[in-house]
Formats: sequence, structure tokens, C-alpha cells
Amino acid sequence: MRQRTAIVIGGGIGGLTAAVALHRQGWEVTVLERAASLEPVGAGIALAANAQRALDTIGAGDAVRDMAVPQFEGEIRTPRGRRLARTDNAAAVRRFGGPVVVAHRAELIALLAGRLPEGAVRTGAPAEVADPGDPTHPARVRLLPPAESADTADTVNAANTPHLTADLVMAADGIHSATRRALFPGHPEPRYAGFTSWRLVVPALRRPYAARETWGPGGVWGSVALHDGRVYAYATAAVPPGGRAPDGERSELLRRFGSWHQPIPEILAAADPAAILRNDVRTAARPLPACHRGRVALLGDAVHPMTPNLGQGGCQAVEDAIVLAHRVASDRSLAAALDAYSRERLPRTTEVVRRAERIGRLTTWRSAPAVLLRGAAIACTARFAPDLALRPLDGIADWRPPGGTYASGAPGARPAHPAR
Repeated sequence: MRQRTAIVIGGGIGGLTAAVALHRQGWEVTVLERAASLEPVGAGIALAANAQRALDTIGAGDAVRDMAVPQFEGEIRTPRGRRLARTDNAAAVRRFGGPVVVAHRAELIALLAGRLPEGAVRTGAPAEVADPGDPTHPARVRLLPPAESADTADTVNAANTPHLTADLVMAADGIHSATRRALFPGHPEPRYAGFTSWRLVVPALRRPYAARETWGPGGVWGSVALHDGRVYAYATAAVPPGGRAPDGERSELLRRFGSWHQPIPEILAAADPAAILRNDVRTAARPLPACHRGRVALLGDAVHPMTPNLGQGGCQAVEDAIVLAHRVASDRSLAAALDAYSRERLPRTTEVVRRAERIGRLTTWRSAPAVLLRGAAIACTARFAPDLALRPLDGIADWRPPGGTYASGAPGARPAHPAR
């Protein structure tokens, strides 16, 4: 039988997971990444039990656990350092089957890319869907000159640009997905969620470090340790979109968070100003009518951009990849597989987007009475119903992948169990 072919547009975590999953099923896979290198900008990523189990199905779960730090405990504090709540990941293990682990994105990308054949990943290769295909003919992808992008493709002579064809195209081209716009023209673009985020990684601190978030007026600061001792920190603030600090983002963070409790000033003092990332947070304005069209499937932020408040953006992209690969392996026709993929993923990811946005709105409260009320509610919940804080992840972090096997997710556990 002819080997089936797949093209992945986008070499992020979701796209690479999908590529590995199909490669393990015998597909010939090509990943087209527009950036000159797969190495992502420096930031961490949280992987809850659902994502770890998904990665287990491609044999990568234990490797991720080994290179990550399980976040067994965490805190929520006020800017002055008063503790509102202490979280115990033992409760998450009981409730969801495993703790959250935090890894560096660059290491996760390298792990996934290393499971693909040499030459499967092409960097400096921007591409766009020229024809989504249908049951009678394959999809067609147009390769663009590296200096071009899909947004400026009208300057390219389409007749003279090379094309690739494939049985399946998986578009993991991010929140500003050109593929989404091509497949669903006129659908509302992701909208500004009301706050901006900053991300940074700093060298190891001198003191022992625990994961924590600090909630203040109109903003949040969070930080977690990475396995090599470095610290991944993130912050959000309710500000107008499109802003940039004239004197640099480190100065902006110092103005907003520099007077908050330690180790926040210590982290900012250790930060490389050139390595601080600032991005407006956007979320889906409205769910797409489907996650695919023709032979092209969307996954990750390309189909369901969400706020980071549940830590599920990357997790849901990994789920997308595993479900899509399972469907194309299980269903008798590709059309049926893609229909099933949309039916399974659209309701689930729509609900995750909704829950994340609801929590995100809480972080933008600014007035003193509202902030006091929010802090009291967090403290009361932590004291009288500590597991209640985990409820937003019910039905999300306890997800099990279809088919295959996965590890239990319990600390130190390695045996695999049938998926259910």
C-alpha cells in the first residue's frame, strides 16, 4: 500500500506532537516551520495530567516527567506577601491522576523533534494552504519565500512558487493562523482578553524556591522552578492592547511589580532585559464551526486560542494532536476521521476556553473593595474547601486519551495502563 503523507504547518508543541503521533503510525510526515530555528523563545510550560497521559501514547510522557519539576505545592499571596492559600498537589494527584509538571519549552520542543526522522522538519519554510482538498484529491500547500508570509502572499507569483501535496494537512500555525482565515473567511479573529502577559526565565535563585502566584490589583505575578534550578516567571496586567514600554519591559515590570514581596524583586534583578517576552493575551471570540475543512485539520491556538489561566493552552494542543492521530488510524476514511475529530474536540475546547476566560476576568479586578473581596474568597475557599480550587479543572485534567496506553501519572509511577 502507498505510504500516506501528512504536512504539518507549524513546528510548535502541538504540531510536533501530531507529527510524532502520525510518524509512529507509519505516515510520511513533513513539518514546515516558518522560523529559522525550532528553538522557541525562552519560557516554561505547565503540563497537567491530561497532557502527560496524551504524551504517554507516543512514548514521551516519562521523558517529560524526568526533565520537569512536579509542582507538588504552591501558594497564592497578596503583593505584601500575606498567604491567601496553599495548594497541595497531592489533592490533584488524587483528583486527576497526576501532578502538574513544568518544563522549559525549548527542551520539550527538542524532545519531540528528536523523535522524528532526520529531514522531517524544515525550518525557514513558511507555507500556506493553497487547496484544502476533498475526498477525491489531496490537499495542496504552497511554500513561500522565507522573507514572505501568508499575510503578504499577494506579492508572490503563485504560479512560480513550489507546492507540496499531502493526504492530510495539520495546521498548528498559532493564534494568528493564516490557515484558519483561509478555511473560514469572515470568522471573527481572536479578541483581546483584557490583559497583557510577560514571560521570562532567570538563573537559579539563592533560596529554596516554591511555586507561587501573587494576585494584586489588576495583575498577577507567578513563578515556578525548572528542573535545572532556573526560575520561570510570568506576569499579567490589565492594560490597553498593543502597548510597549519606551524604556524596556524590565522597567515596566519593575514599575508594576518591583514593590511586591520577595522573591519578585530578586527575580526582576536577575532578569535579562532583552529576554523578557511581552504578548497581548487573546482568546477565541466565537467557536469555529468545525476544526477542519477538506483534508486540513486545525489544532492548538489556531482553532481554540485561550487565556493562560488554567494552564491548558499547550495541554489542549497536545490532546488535539493525539485525538487526531487516533482518529485517522481508527476510522475507515479520512473524511470520517476528520468529522469525528471536530465532533470530539470542538465542544471540549470551547468549554476549556470559557473556563479559562472566566478566571482571567477575575485577575483584572482593580478596585480596592473588589480585590479585598477576591482575596477573602480565595482564603475562605482554601480554609474550608481546599479541593474546591481544583474544580475548574474537573473534566479537563482527568481526561484520558483514546486508545493506546499511558502511565498512571502518580509520582514515581512508570507502569502503563490501558486507556479508558
